[in-house]
Amino acid sequence: NYFLRIEVELLGKGHSDLGEVAPEIKASERRTAVAIADLEWREMEGDDCEFRYGALMSSFLSTVERSRLQEMLSLLGLETYQVQKLSLQDSLQISFDSMKNWAPQVPKDLPWNFLRKLQALNADARNTTMVLDVLPDARPVEKESQMEEEIIYWDPADDLAADIYSFSELPTPDTPVNPLDLLCALLLSSDSFLQQEIALKMALCQFALPLVLPDSENHYHTFLLWAMRGIVRTWWSQPPRGMGSFREDSVVLSRAPAFAFVRMDVSSNSKSQLLNAVLSPGHRQWDCFWHRDLNLGTNAREISDGLVEISWFFPSGREDLDIFPEPVAFLNLRGDIGSHWLQFKLLTEISSAVFILTDNISKKEYKLLYSMKESTTKYYFILSPYRGKRNTNLRFLNKLIPVLKIDHSHVLVKVSSTDSDSFVKRIRAIVGNVLRAPCRRVSVEDMAHAARKLGLKVDEDCEECQKAKDRMERITRKIKDSDAYRRDELRLQGDPWRKAAQVEKEFCQLQWAVDPPEKHRAELRRRLLELRMQQNGHDPSSGVQEFISGISSPSLSEKQYFLRWMEWGLARVAQPRLRQPPETLLTLRPKHGGTTDVGEPLWPEPLGVEHFLREMGQFYEAESCLVEAGRLPAGQRRFAHFPGLASELLLTGLPLELIDGSTLSMPVRWVTGLLKELHVRLERRSRLVVLSTVGVPGTGKSTLLNTMFGLRFATGKSCGPRGAFMQLITVAEGFSQDLGCDHILVIDSGGLIGGALTSAGDRFELEASLATLLMGLSNVTVISLAETKDIPAAILHAFLRLEKTGHMPNYQFVYQNLHDVSVPGPRPRDKRQLLDPPGDLSRAAAQMEKQGDGFRALAGLAFCDPEKQHIWHIPGLWHGAPPMAAVSLAYSEAIFELKRCLLENIRNGLSNQNKNIQQLIELVRRL
Repeated sequence: NYFLRIEVELLGKGHSDLGEVAPEIKASERRTAVAIADLEWREMEGDDCEFRYGALMSSFLSTVERSRLQEMLSLLGLETYQVQKLSLQDSLQISFDSMKNWAPQVPKDLPWNFLRKLQALNADARNTTMVLDVLPDARPVEKESQMEEEIIYWDPADDLAADIYSFSELPTPDTPVNPLDLLCALLLSSDSFLQQEIALKMALCQFALPLVLPDSENHYHTFLLWAMRGIVRTWWSQPPRGMGSFREDSVVLSRAPAFAFVRMDVSSNSKSQLLNAVLSPGHRQWDCFWHRDLNLGTNAREISDGLVEISWFFPSGREDLDIFPEPVAFLNLRGDIGSHWLQFKLLTEISSAVFILTDNISKKEYKLLYSMKESTTKYYFILSPYRGKRNTNLRFLNKLIPVLKIDHSHVLVKVSSTDSDSFVKRIRAIVGNVLRAPCRRVSVEDMAHAARKLGLKVDEDCEECQKAKDRMERITRKIKDSDAYRRDELRLQGDPWRKAAQVEKEFCQLQWAVDPPEKHRAELRRRLLELRMQQNGHDPSSGVQEFISGISSPSLSEKQYFLRWMEWGLARVAQPRLRQPPETLLTLRPKHGGTTDVGEPLWPEPLGVEHFLREMGQFYEAESCLVEAGRLPAGQRRFAHFPGLASELLLTGLPLELIDGSTLSMPVRWVTGLLKELHVRLERRSRLVVLSTVGVPGTGKSTLLNTMFGLRFATGKSCGPRGAFMQLITVAEGFSQDLGCDHILVIDSGGLIGGALTSAGDRFELEASLATLLMGLSNVTVISLAETKDIPAAILHAFLRLEKTGHMPNYQFVYQNLHDVSVPGPRPRDKRQLLDPPGDLSRAAAQMEKQGDGFRALAGLAFCDPEKQHIWHIPGLWHGAPPMAAVSLAYSEAIFELKRCLLENIRNGLSNQNKNIQQLIELVRRL
């Protein structure tokens, strides 16, 4: 009632246009906001009045938005995640919803629908349309824009009068939620690692990324530096002189010019549409930034005003596609700069140029811009003068020209009759001119530094994250040369482990000999013990001890932070990666044939977290071997707790090495010890299904698994880890009984099956043995093929060997179109050809397996009926040309159907007998 009386007083004093005083407040709050703002504004004088006005409005809006935020979280069912945040593991659980392509029906479905589609890299992930049951007497809800403002009469003395001014006009369950509100609510409800996963998947989908996350509930906004740490991009780098090459780097560390687009007051032009047009080459526009003309784009934003988004343009080296010659960052502030002055101030400090879209420039906006007179940033105005107050705009612009150091070329006019293509070219020309002149270049880390100075919270500044970073730096600062570090600090690997692995292999083969000579057996045992005693004589180096301390932290968050920091820290000091064109990053294949030296790597292996875990594994292996032989009392063991530490990492979602990539062998004691500890920690929930993928490198195996289940297997690295890795997925308790298992253990064969020919001798035999091991451990095997007749010989041998044992897992052949999204899948007659290897290869396989003429074509095997759905065609991964290509919708949808089929087969018992962990341990030993 107090504010209503003030309003009447103001109206009586001639303030007829209340909207001019505080236009950034929505209609539902305008009366109260204007009453407060106008009283305070009349008292403000001096150069700093715009800052005090901004502080006043921020304080008022925080009260309004607090109510809005709480109601939005409640509407989306996220209020329970404000204390105990939603975790990455929560979002990856297999549940009933994992098997159906369902549409959200109520707002509480929206966060989970978004996460599920984003995990699958689905381009429609941001669509918040709900499918609702319509009641017979229900009538359509009118859009807000179609409803006339209702005039309400009241008695000023009535206490209920205040109720008509509700601060909240949140959507009802019948009204879709703005996608940006959904994103902000979900990020505010997620822990740091889920935020990071969301940002990574959004980047792959070519969505604009959240950079500054508004949170009026807690009176601060968060700069999302940590959330972007894991994003790595590849682009064409062309120096002024010399040859160009592809460069791969983190978006957080690479510096680029930044251009900000903001709205002042009201603008008839859409910033986001303009940005999308600027970023899109040719006539194919990609909706990187969500905008008003998209479905649900016109829905009012409730909590996402103040959000700052970022996207980049990266050159590909192709003249017909490269809009700019170097990487360029584009920033977009949601909402009016008058209401979000802090974010606008940040953008002016980090940008090379700021484009201000507006229809009107009033006295208030003039004062706000006048405060930027000391800024070195270039300013450009995009006006629609015929929709606004043309003369007023010109008057204030003339005053701003000397203040902002601009001229008439910095003022652009865009009205409905303006040719859009020509206008976009003009914007690109302005950006190009700025790039050619000396301009500010900033990294995301530089932006975070500027945000700290302005008082914004940076997500990476929490104590646990910084402690983990310090520990990582204590390890990596000692690494000057990767090879020297492995030799001096990781002493149990290299020759000692390679020799021990070879001796163990020979010893194992003797067990299957008809009449093995006892003398040779004793000699192998003596050599093995000698090698293991040599290993056990070492102590863990200082770097390994620091690593062990990092993964032993009682804080789960600090442990996870440490592992992520180690991944990035080691990547920075590792050997330089091969620079390949971006379209080959997921399709790189080593040449067939090659060497017969089984110890020679297929490609240089960079130093990674797996090397530190291998070292721990070798300490455990050596100690266990000596205890088994009676050379070391069990009470003197120092490393018996190592498998427990590793099993905890597996439970937190870290892929662990199953087959050592350096020796191409399995450390059996280490793996079985790890599985035993896993069994103890899972207790009653230890039923497992093992799903593996095999195929030659570059056929998209790891990308397929990551897209299907949200996993973290290494992809797109021409010199990445070579070993086979395993990762654990939890099945929701409510679904485990129906699915028949509590967890799914996923195995990625990585680069183990190199496609060696039968003439390659030892290399081929090794690959055949590894393929047999991986497929033999599995209930389900996905065989990834790049061409319709490209079945590696090693996999054919694995089929024949497993058929003899009677182990018949469920096999799915996946033909991945690695280049062209439009190439059709194989016709039914092609499917049989796919499963019929060439005659000479068939005969060679049969001869090596001693089956003579008894070898049958693969299609004739009992478990593989080509008329059934054992063969899948997966369209191309990219829609467009990398690095600006997005993941194609057809790829995402095909992967989902494959996932649904795999889970259906598991539920129907077609995946062979499911195992518990104890049975898996025994199977590991036998195989």
